[in-house]
Amino acid sequence: MISTETEIQSVLETLNISSENNGASTGSDWLSTKGAKISSHSPVDGALIANVNAATVEDYEALIQSSQKAFKTWRLVPSPKRGEIVRQLGVKLRQYKEPLGKLVSYEMGKSYQEGLGEVQEMIDICDFAVGLSRQLNGSTLHSEREAHRMYDQYHPLGTVGIISAFNFPVAVWCWNTALAWICGDVCIWKPSEKTPITAIACQKIAAEVFAENNVPEGVSTLIIGDAEIGKLMTADRRVPLVSATGSTRMGKAVGEAVAKRLGKSLLELGGNNAIIISPSADLKLVLPGVVFGAVGTSGQRCTSTRRLIIHESIYDNVKSILVNAYKQIKIGNPLDENYHMGPLIDKDAVNTYLSAIEKVKAEGGKLLIEGTTLTGEGYESGCYVSPSIAEVENSFDIVQDETFAPLLYMIKYSGELDNAIALQNGVKQGLSSSIFTNNLREAELFLSQAGSDCGIANVNIGTSGAEIGGAFGGEKDTGGGRESGSDAWKVYMRRQTNTINYSTELPLAQGIKFDF
Repeated sequence: MISTETEIQSVLETLNISSENNGASTGSDWLSTKGAKISSHSPVDGALIANVNAATVEDYEALIQSSQKAFKTWRLVPSPKRGEIVRQLGVKLRQYKEPLGKLVSYEMGKSYQEGLGEVQEMIDICDFAVGLSRQLNGSTLHSEREAHRMYDQYHPLGTVGIISAFNFPVAVWCWNTALAWICGDVCIWKPSEKTPITAIACQKIAAEVFAENNVPEGVSTLIIGDAEIGKLMTADRRVPLVSATGSTRMGKAVGEAVAKRLGKSLLELGGNNAIIISPSADLKLVLPGVVFGAVGTSGQRCTSTRRLIIHESIYDNVKSILVNAYKQIKIGNPLDENYHMGPLIDKDAVNTYLSAIEKVKAEGGKLLIEGTTLTGEGYESGCYVSPSIAEVENSFDIVQDETFAPLLYMIKYSGELDNAIALQNGVKQGLSSSIFTNNLREAELFLSQAGSDCGIANVNIGTSGAEIGGAFGGEKDTGGGRESGSDAWKVYMRRQTNTINYSTELPLAQGIKFDF
């Protein structure tokens, strides 16, 4: 068992975090912020981690001006050289992986292994970005005019605004910054008010690397504050791209504000993710995929498994296996690797979870396992709950909405796979989806145009967990954004088409004549 108080104090010292912090930074420089105090308490034990003085409107303006100035220099640095600096950030993150992973676990409440995994995602995207820094290529095009050459190329946008959520307090920031930086952009980051200390740690780690490479202040800026800071960013024409991760409600507000000024938005919003279990499924694979997907991070992933759509021929068997597995889930301090599940982020999340359970009952759902608040030794923070399994209909209002908690729905389907796919697609969200089947035709149908309508569709693995190499994001109320791998880098750049005339005449396109 890890001694939390001793271990966390050592972590804070290693990461250069003090008990009182300012919430605005241009890199190495920290502004003397005068906003309201934000106190970060751990959901693990309720203890105070540290305080942060929130940023003000004046602080925001200072950061924007710093980023605008830095962009003029940073955009002219050759992309491979920018990639070299991101490579060094990946090296630095490897050095800080253990303490930063522990801080993520302690401030957010996810397991220590998941905390380490989140830092590893940061390292992986840095590695990806380094290679990408030499491949920001456009296309050469054939002109219809003689002695002309056409091509397209990509240029950096400028300041990229990043609004991140509490559940992945560091990885999503790096998903954006690693790509934005190699593209020549500068970044301003507003983290969740629920996890400000991990953000301060990341800014200080990045500042170490940037200072060693004489990167100007303003390439990486951090601003900690409430929703009003986010509103400033989304309305600011000086921020051409806003990348926002969070609820669909928040994303719609961001998207509307950015669209009003014809800016660009990258939205990663809610999920209502389903696993289809067909009659041919290998149940040895199903069990770990479902349980981790449903209770990992205490059900607080956007890719968490919310719904199981199970064929009637195996429904009772799957139900029995899952109910038995849930009885063996160990809940406690996430820094102790003997536990499978830690706390929810705060007491508000607990109340939302308990309210959702009551709504399931009110709509006629049957609780196979009813989650409750856990009390007693080890649960003093009031943020620990046990997970739930409920038999429901896909049409229930509560099932149509995302409950950010360990609430798993079981839904029965009959007949052909088309019926299961219709249930899978029959929600407003479209992030992640999965099917467990050993039937090749079913797998291919699920992945076809007539299959899953989600941005992520998996076969024989769960809904949670995404590799850096693939683009991450979803459709419908999930927002349509794509981050991380593949060609997601293009959203951080503006596209330009170029035509060069190397002849001695000026022929017009489509053979148009314009004689003088």
